Amino acid sequence: MSKPDKTSPTPDSEPSRIREGLPFPLGATWDGLGVNFALFSANATKVELCLFDDTGEVELERIELPEYTDEIFHGYLPDAHPGLIYGYRVYGAYDPANGHRFNHNKLLIDPYAKQLVGELKWSEALFGYTIGHPDDDLSFDERDSAPFVPKCKVIDPAHTWGNDQPVRVPWDRTIIYETHLRGISMRHPSVGESVRGTCAGLMEDDVLKHIRQLGISSVELLPVHAFVNDQHLLEKGMTNYWGYNSIAFFAPDPRYLASGKIAEFKEMVAHLHEQKLEVILDVVYNHTAEGNERGPTLSMRGIDNASYYRLMPDDKRFYINDSGTGNTLDLSHPCVLQMVTDSLRYWATEMHVDGFRFDLATILGRYRDGFDERHSFLVACRQDPVLRQLKMIAEPWDCGPGGYQVGNFPPGWVEWNDRFRDTVRAFWKGDDGQLADFAARMTASGEMFNHRGRRPYSSVNFITAHDGFTLHDLVSYNDKHNEANDENNQDGSNNNLSWNHGVEGPTEDPEINALRLRQMRNFFATLLLSQGTPMLVAGDEFARTQHGNNNAYCQDSEIGWVNWDLDDDGKALLKFVKRLIKLRLAYPILRRGRFLVGDYNEDIGVKDVTWLSPDGTEMSTEQWEDSHGRCLGMLMDGRAQETGIRRAGADATLLLVVNAHHDMVNFRLPPVPEGEFWTCMLDTNEPAVRGQERFDFEHEYAVTGRSLLLFELQHEDEV
Repeated sequence: MSKPDKTSPTPDSEPSRIREGLPFPLGATWDGLGVNFALFSANATKVELCLFDDTGEVELERIELPEYTDEIFHGYLPDAHPGLIYGYRVYGAYDPANGHRFNHNKLLIDPYAKQLVGELKWSEALFGYTIGHPDDDLSFDERDSAPFVPKCKVIDPAHTWGNDQPVRVPWDRTIIYETHLRGISMRHPSVGESVRGTCAGLMEDDVLKHIRQLGISSVELLPVHAFVNDQHLLEKGMTNYWGYNSIAFFAPDPRYLASGKIAEFKEMVAHLHEQKLEVILDVVYNHTAEGNERGPTLSMRGIDNASYYRLMPDDKRFYINDSGTGNTLDLSHPCVLQMVTDSLRYWATEMHVDGFRFDLATILGRYRDGFDERHSFLVACRQDPVLRQLKMIAEPWDCGPGGYQVGNFPPGWVEWNDRFRDTVRAFWKGDDGQLADFAARMTASGEMFNHRGRRPYSSVNFITAHDGFTLHDLVSYNDKHNEANDENNQDGSNNNLSWNHGVEGPTEDPEINALRLRQMRNFFATLLLSQGTPMLVAGDEFARTQHGNNNAYCQDSEIGWVNWDLDDDGKALLKFVKRLIKLRLAYPILRRGRFLVGDYNEDIGVKDVTWLSPDGTEMSTEQWEDSHGRCLGMLMDGRAQETGIRRAGADATLLLVVNAHHDMVNFRLPPVPEGEFWTCMLDTNEPAVRGQERFDFEHEYAVTGRSLLLFELQHEDEV
C-alpha cells in the first residue's frame, strides 16, 4: 500500500489487493483474515472505498468495489485489519429533480460504520451543491469534503463479557430512569475529571449506587448514536446536547468514549447489569443529520438519496418532513428497514442493550397514506426472535399527518402517555373539570390501552421528560425562561400546565416553598402509585432545576447537567421518593397485570376499584361531572381477580385519597369487608415516616389542601 504525503491519492499509486468479497453482511466486517466491505445503493453507478492514515487526515488510496450483487456493492481486502480508517465515494447521477444527489467529491460515512473517528468540521465543501449559486441546490459542487468529515473505523467486535446476562425485569416491576449519558456524571463529585460525561463516568460506583438504591430497574439513555452538532449552535458556542441528530446508527458517539474504544460502552452495560439495571437506548431512526435539500451530504444522501429518504411524490427535489428536522427516513424501503432492524439487533446482541425508546415512532409506522400498525417495521420487530424479547417503547407522535397515535401501537409495544402528564399536571394545578380524566390516568388509561390483550404497563406514565420543565421548575415557574438558548425565548413549548405558586422562580417565602415541595411529593406519589409503567427523570428525585429552561437541547452546561450538590429539601425529597418506590414494589395491587375497570365480579363478589366521594360513598354521575370536583378516593380491593383464573386475589386492600382543593376536605374512611380499620402509610402533607396510626371505619380524616394519602386495610391480628 503506497502512502503519498498528500490529501488525495496519486493515479499511479500501487493499489491494494482487492477480491470480490460478499454482499453480506453490510458494512465493514473483519473475519480474522481480512475485511469485507458491502454497501447498499440501488441507483449508484460506482463505489470507491477510500483508505486513510491512522489520523484520518491523509487519504492514502481509492479502491473501486469490484462487484455488484442485488443492489449491494462489495469487495474484500485480505490485508486489512481492525483499526483501518475508511470512507466511501459514490458515483451516479446528480439529478435532484428526480431525487438523485450523487456527488463523488463528497466523502461519505458508511451507514453500517461501527466506530467513527474525528468530528464534523463545518465547511461549504460538505454540501453537494455550491452555496450561494444562482441555481441553489440544483448546482453541483466539486470541492473535496474529506478533510471535514468523520471517518469510519473497522473494529474487532470481540469482547470478554464474562457472566453478563440480560436483566429482563418484568414489566410490572419496571421503573424507568431517563437520563443523559453526559449530563448525569458531569458534576458528580465521585467521577474523575477525565471521564466525566462518558460511559466510564456512568459506570462509577457511586452513580450506580444512587440509581440502584433509589429503586430504579431500567436506565433509559438519551441518544448515544454518533450525531452532528448543528452549525448554527456551534457558532453560538452551544451544541446539540441531547443528540437527536444521528448520522451513524451503529456507532456510539466518540465524545462518550473516554478511552476512544468501543469496549468502554460494553463495559458500562456490564456494570449496569451487575447492579441489576437494564439499559434502554433512546434511538432516532426517523431522520438523519443531513437535513433538507439544503443540508450537507454526509452519508445516505450521497449513497442513494432516493432510496433512503421519503421525497415529495410530485417533486423529488424536496423532502417529506414528518420529523420536523428537514427529512424523513423511508422505512417502507426494504433495505432501509433492514438497516434499522440490523442496527437494533446489533445493539442488542453485540452491545447487550435491553430495550429501546423510539423517538417520533409514528414515522416508523407510516406509509404514504398514513400510520399503519401493520407497517413492515412494526411487524418486523414483533416477529424478530431477538427484538421481540426486548423492551420496545414508542413515542407515539410526530408532526406529520395523523401523527398522534397514543394507544394505537400494536401488541408488544408500550407507549409514552402524554395524556397522563397533561392531566396530572392540570389536576394538581387546580384546573376545573379534571377529576374523571385523572381517575382514568390513575388506572393506566384503559380507554386507550385496554384492548387486544394489552396490559396496564403499556402506558408509560410520566410527569416530566428530558423535553420540558424539570419537576422543580414545574412548580416554580408559570412561563418558560429559555433566554440562554439565544432564540429570544421563542423555542420550547408554551403549554406547560405549570404553576409558580405565587412567585416566578426562586423565593425566600417559606409558605410558597413548603407548598412547592408538597406539590412535588404529590406528583411523585401520583406517578408511582398509579397503574402503568412509571418513568422519572434524573435529578427530579432531589429537585434539580434548569432555572426555568424547558428546552435544554443545546445546553451542554450546568443548565443541562445534573447538580449533585443536594440541599436539605433535596435530601428530604429523595428520601420520600425512595419510600414511594418501596411501597410500589411491596404492594402488587399498585402494579396489576389486569386493568382496574370498576366492574362488579359476580363470581367472587368484588369490585376491583371503587371510586369514593369525600363522604365515603360511591361517586355519583353528578359528582363525576362536577367541574369543580377536586377530591376523591380510589379503593383498590385486594380480593379482586388477579389473572384470567376466576378466583379471589390475596393482595392488600388500599385506599388512595387525593385532594387538589386549596383547602382541607374531611374524607370519611369507608367500611370494607374482611377488614377492621385503616392505617395511613403515606401523607404528602407529612413527608416523614408515619407510625402505624389506627383510623376506624367512618372516621373523618382531615385531608390537607393539595395533598395525597395512602391507607391500608388492616385486621387486629395483623397489627
